[in-house]
Amino acid sequence: MVRGSPGADVVTTAGELHSVWRTLPVGRLDDIIGTGTCLILAPHPDDESLGCGGLIAQCVQSNRLPLVVVLTDGAGSHPGSHAFPAERLRAVRADEVRTAVGCLGLPPERVIFLGEPDTRAPHCGPGFDRIVARLATLLEPDCTAILAPWRHDPHGDHKAASLAAEAAAGCQQMVRHVAYPVWGWTLPADSPVPATRISGWRLDIRNVRNAKWDAIQSHKSQYGGLITDDPTGFQLPAHLLSVFDSNYETYLLP
Repeated sequence: MVRGSPGADVVTTAGELHSVWRTLPVGRLDDIIGTGTCLILAPHPDDESLGCGGLIAQCVQSNRLPLVVVLTDGAGSHPGSHAFPAERLRAVRADEVRTAVGCLGLPPERVIFLGEPDTRAPHCGPGFDRIVARLATLLEPDCTAILAPWRHDPHGDHKAASLAAEAAAGCQQMVRHVAYPVWGWTLPADSPVPATRISGWRLDIRNVRNAKWDAIQSHKSQYGGLITDDPTGFQLPAHLLSVFDSNYETYLLP
Protein backbone atom coordinates (compact mmCIF):
# COMPACT_ATOMS: atom_id res chain seq x y z
CA MET A 1 0.00 0.00 0.00
CA VAL A 2 1.30 3.46 -0.91
CA ARG A 3 0.19 5.97 1.70
CA GLY A 4 0.37 9.69 1.30
CA SER A 5 -0.59 9.43 -2.35
CA PRO A 6 -3.74 8.43 -4.22
CA GLY A 7 -4.30 4.69 -4.18
CA ALA A 8 -4.19 3.84 -0.48
CA ASP A 9 -6.35 1.01 0.86
CA VAL A 10 -10.11 1.47 0.89
CA VAL A 11 -11.62 1.75 4.40
CA THR A 12 -15.25 1.16 5.33
CA THR A 13 -15.36 1.54 9.13
CA ALA A 14 -14.22 4.29 11.48
CA GLY A 15 -11.84 1.90 13.21
CA GLU A 16 -10.05 1.20 9.93
CA LEU A 17 -10.08 4.88 9.15
CA HIS A 18 -8.48 5.87 12.44
CA SER A 19 -5.84 3.19 12.04
CA VAL A 20 -4.83 4.57 8.65
CA TRP A 21 -4.90 8.16 9.91
CA ARG A 22 -2.51 7.22 12.72
CA THR A 23 -0.03 5.60 10.34
CA LEU A 24 0.02 8.05 7.46
CA PRO A 25 3.55 9.06 6.42
CA VAL A 26 5.11 12.06 8.11
CA GLY A 27 5.13 14.97 5.69
CA ARG A 28 6.74 18.36 5.58
CA LEU A 29 4.85 21.61 5.63
CA ASP A 30 5.50 21.95 1.89
CA ASP A 31 3.98 18.51 1.26
CA ILE A 32 0.76 19.56 2.94
CA ILE A 33 0.20 23.16 1.87
CA GLY A 34 2.64 23.62 -0.99
CA THR A 35 5.30 26.29 -1.16
CA GLY A 36 3.12 29.27 -0.22
CA THR A 37 0.90 30.07 2.69
CA CYS A 38 -2.62 28.83 3.39
CA LEU A 39 -6.15 29.73 4.42
CA ILE A 40 -7.54 27.73 7.32
CA LEU A 41 -11.32 27.56 7.42
CA ALA A 42 -12.61 26.76 10.92
CA PRO A 43 -16.32 25.91 11.23
CA HIS A 44 -16.38 27.25 14.80
CA PRO A 45 -14.07 29.17 17.10
CA ASP A 46 -11.68 26.46 18.47
CA ASP A 47 -11.52 24.21 15.38
CA GLU A 48 -8.50 26.19 14.16
CA SER A 49 -6.60 25.25 17.33
CA LEU A 50 -7.81 21.65 17.60
CA GLY A 51 -7.20 20.68 14.01
CA CYS A 52 -4.44 22.98 12.83
CA GLY A 53 -2.75 24.62 15.81
CA GLY A 54 0.60 23.00 15.12
CA LEU A 55 0.49 23.82 11.43
CA ILE A 56 -0.38 27.44 12.17
CA ALA A 57 2.59 27.75 14.53
CA GLN A 58 4.96 26.14 12.03
CA CYS A 59 3.70 28.41 9.24
CA VAL A 60 4.45 31.40 11.47
CA GLN A 61 7.93 30.03 12.19
CA SER A 62 8.46 29.73 8.42
CA ASN A 63 7.34 33.34 7.91
CA ARG A 64 4.31 32.16 5.92
CA LEU A 65 1.52 33.67 7.97
CA PRO A 66 -1.72 31.78 7.36
CA LEU A 67 -5.14 33.39 7.25
CA VAL A 68 -7.63 31.91 9.74
CA VAL A 69 -11.26 32.28 8.67
CA VAL A 70 -13.96 31.33 11.19
CA LEU A 71 -17.19 30.32 9.47
CA THR A 72 -19.78 30.53 12.29
CA ASP A 73 -20.11 32.77 15.33
CA GLY A 74 -20.02 29.94 17.89
CA ALA A 75 -22.95 31.50 19.75
CA GLY A 76 -24.94 28.26 19.86
CA SER A 77 -22.82 26.41 22.40
CA HIS A 78 -24.78 27.60 25.47
CA PRO A 79 -28.31 28.53 24.36
CA GLY A 80 -29.70 28.36 27.92
CA SER A 81 -27.24 30.77 29.51
CA HIS A 82 -28.62 34.04 30.87
CA ALA A 83 -25.17 35.33 31.86
CA PHE A 84 -23.86 34.76 28.33
CA PRO A 85 -26.63 35.50 25.84
CA ALA A 86 -25.82 35.05 22.17
CA GLU A 87 -24.38 38.53 21.61
CA ARG A 88 -22.04 38.30 24.57
CA LEU A 89 -21.01 34.72 23.79
CA ARG A 90 -20.30 35.69 20.19
CA ALA A 91 -17.85 38.35 21.40
CA VAL A 92 -16.26 36.01 23.95
CA ARG A 93 -15.63 33.30 21.39
CA ALA A 94 -14.12 35.77 18.93
CA ASP A 95 -11.75 37.00 21.66
CA GLU A 96 -10.83 33.40 22.45
CA VAL A 97 -9.79 32.82 18.84
CA ARG A 98 -7.59 35.91 18.86
CA THR A 99 -5.97 34.78 22.11
CA ALA A 100 -5.51 31.26 20.78
CA VAL A 101 -3.80 32.25 17.55
CA GLY A 102 -1.64 34.63 19.57
CA CYS A 103 -0.33 31.60 21.45
CA LEU A 104 0.71 30.25 18.06
CA GLY A 105 2.44 33.48 17.06
CA LEU A 106 -0.21 34.67 14.62
CA PRO A 107 -1.24 38.36 14.78
CA PRO A 108 -4.97 38.93 15.45
CA GLU A 109 -5.39 40.78 12.15
CA ARG A 110 -4.84 37.43 10.42
CA VAL A 111 -8.24 36.23 11.71
CA ILE A 112 -11.48 36.92 9.82
CA PHE A 113 -14.98 36.12 11.09
CA LEU A 114 -17.70 35.34 8.56
CA GLY A 115 -20.40 35.34 11.26
CA GLU A 116 -22.67 32.59 9.96
CA PRO A 117 -25.13 31.34 12.61
CA ASP A 118 -23.79 28.45 14.68
CA THR A 119 -25.26 25.07 13.59
CA ARG A 120 -26.86 26.65 10.50
CA ALA A 121 -24.04 27.20 8.02
CA PRO A 122 -25.51 26.65 4.54
CA HIS A 123 -24.57 23.70 2.33
CA CYS A 124 -26.05 25.16 -0.86
CA GLY A 125 -28.07 28.04 -2.21
CA PRO A 126 -27.41 31.80 -2.24
CA GLY A 127 -25.96 31.86 1.28
CA PHE A 128 -23.49 29.15 0.40
CA ASP A 129 -22.55 30.90 -2.84
CA ARG A 130 -21.90 34.09 -0.88
CA ILE A 131 -19.49 32.25 1.44
CA VAL A 132 -17.62 30.68 -1.48
CA ALA A 133 -17.29 34.05 -3.20
CA ARG A 134 -15.95 35.60 0.01
CA LEU A 135 -13.42 32.80 0.48
CA ALA A 136 -12.27 33.18 -3.12
CA THR A 137 -11.52 36.86 -2.50
CA LEU A 138 -9.52 35.94 0.62
CA LEU A 139 -7.20 33.56 -1.24
CA GLU A 140 -4.11 35.74 -1.38
CA PRO A 141 -1.69 35.57 -4.34
CA ASP A 142 0.79 33.45 -2.37
CA CYS A 143 -1.89 31.10 -0.96
CA THR A 144 -1.37 27.54 -2.18
CA ALA A 145 -3.86 25.65 0.02
CA ILE A 146 -7.20 26.00 1.75
CA LEU A 147 -7.72 23.74 4.77
CA ALA A 148 -11.13 22.72 6.10
CA PRO A 149 -12.54 19.81 8.11
CA TRP A 150 -12.89 16.31 6.76
CA ARG A 151 -16.04 16.03 4.67
CA HIS A 152 -17.56 13.32 6.88
CA ASP A 153 -16.98 14.95 10.26
CA PRO A 154 -20.31 14.33 12.04
CA HIS A 155 -21.38 17.97 12.27
CA GLY A 156 -23.35 19.99 9.72
CA ASP A 157 -21.17 23.09 10.03
CA HIS A 158 -18.06 21.00 9.37
CA LYS A 159 -19.59 19.61 6.21
CA ALA A 160 -20.56 23.12 5.13
CA ALA A 161 -16.97 24.29 5.64
CA SER A 162 -15.64 21.34 3.64
CA LEU A 163 -18.00 22.00 0.74
CA ALA A 164 -17.20 25.72 0.74
CA ALA A 165 -13.44 25.11 0.82
CA GLU A 166 -13.69 22.67 -2.07
CA ALA A 167 -15.70 25.16 -4.12
CA ALA A 168 -13.36 28.06 -3.31
CA ALA A 169 -10.29 26.01 -4.22
CA GLY A 170 -11.94 25.28 -7.55
CA CYS A 171 -11.96 29.01 -8.25
CA GLN A 172 -8.16 29.17 -8.15
CA GLN A 173 -6.04 26.90 -10.31
CA MET A 174 -3.02 26.75 -7.99
CA VAL A 175 -4.85 26.27 -4.66
CA ARG A 176 -5.25 22.77 -3.25
CA HIS A 177 -8.00 21.66 -0.89
CA VAL A 178 -6.72 19.84 2.20
CA ALA A 179 -8.87 18.30 4.94
CA TYR A 180 -8.28 17.95 8.67
CA PRO A 181 -10.44 15.67 10.84
CA VAL A 182 -11.94 16.91 14.10
CA TRP A 183 -15.15 15.15 15.16
CA GLY A 184 -14.31 12.26 12.83
CA TRP A 185 -11.92 11.07 15.53
CA THR A 186 -14.88 10.45 17.86
CA LEU A 187 -16.74 8.03 15.58
CA PRO A 188 -17.14 4.60 17.22
CA ALA A 189 -14.81 2.01 15.72
CA ASP A 190 -17.63 -0.06 14.23
CA SER A 191 -19.36 2.91 12.62
CA PRO A 192 -19.59 2.61 8.83
CA VAL A 193 -17.91 5.35 6.82
CA PRO A 194 -18.26 6.02 3.12
CA ALA A 195 -15.87 3.68 1.31
CA THR A 196 -12.88 5.80 0.48
CA ARG A 197 -9.19 5.67 -0.28
CA ILE A 198 -7.13 7.56 2.28
CA SER A 199 -4.33 9.80 1.13
CA GLY A 200 -2.47 12.35 3.20
CA TRP A 201 0.18 12.97 5.81
CA ARG A 202 0.87 13.44 9.47
CA LEU A 203 2.64 16.65 10.48
CA ASP A 204 5.19 16.34 13.29
CA ILE A 205 4.37 19.19 15.68
CA ARG A 206 6.58 18.27 18.63
CA ASN A 207 8.46 21.57 18.42
CA VAL A 208 5.19 23.53 18.82
CA ARG A 209 3.07 21.06 20.79
CA ASN A 210 3.02 23.20 23.96
CA ALA A 211 1.96 26.26 21.99
CA LYS A 212 -0.88 24.28 20.42
CA TRP A 213 -2.08 23.09 23.80
CA ASP A 214 -2.01 26.67 25.12
CA ALA A 215 -4.13 27.69 22.12
CA ILE A 216 -6.67 24.95 22.80
CA GLN A 217 -6.85 25.95 26.45
CA SER A 218 -7.58 29.54 25.40
CA HIS A 219 -11.11 28.52 24.43
CA LYS A 220 -12.26 28.75 28.03
CA SER A 221 -15.96 29.03 27.24
CA GLN A 222 -15.88 25.47 25.93
CA TYR A 223 -14.47 23.86 29.08
CA GLY A 224 -17.40 24.23 31.47
CA GLY A 225 -15.74 26.54 33.97
CA LEU A 226 -16.61 29.91 32.48
CA ILE A 227 -20.31 29.50 31.66
CA THR A 228 -21.95 27.77 34.60
CA ASP A 229 -25.64 28.62 34.25
CA ASP A 230 -26.50 26.29 31.36
CA PRO A 231 -26.35 22.60 32.34
CA THR A 232 -27.16 21.60 28.76
CA GLY A 233 -24.35 23.72 27.31
CA PHE A 234 -21.58 22.28 25.20
CA GLN A 235 -18.30 21.17 26.74
CA LEU A 236 -15.28 19.84 24.87
CA PRO A 237 -15.20 16.13 25.69
CA ALA A 238 -12.09 14.63 27.23
CA HIS A 239 -11.87 11.89 24.60
CA LEU A 240 -11.69 14.50 21.84
CA LEU A 241 -9.10 16.60 23.65
CA SER A 242 -6.92 13.54 24.20
CA VAL A 243 -6.72 13.00 20.43
CA PHE A 244 -5.28 16.46 19.93
CA ASP A 245 -2.79 16.25 22.80
CA SER A 246 -0.46 14.54 20.35
CA ASN A 247 2.85 14.90 18.54
CA TYR A 248 1.11 14.82 15.16
CA GLU A 249 -1.69 16.46 13.21
CA THR A 250 -3.51 14.71 10.39
CA TYR A 251 -4.04 16.19 6.95
CA LEU A 252 -5.91 14.49 4.12
CA LEU A 253 -6.30 14.95 0.41
CA PRO A 254 -10.08 14.84 -0.14
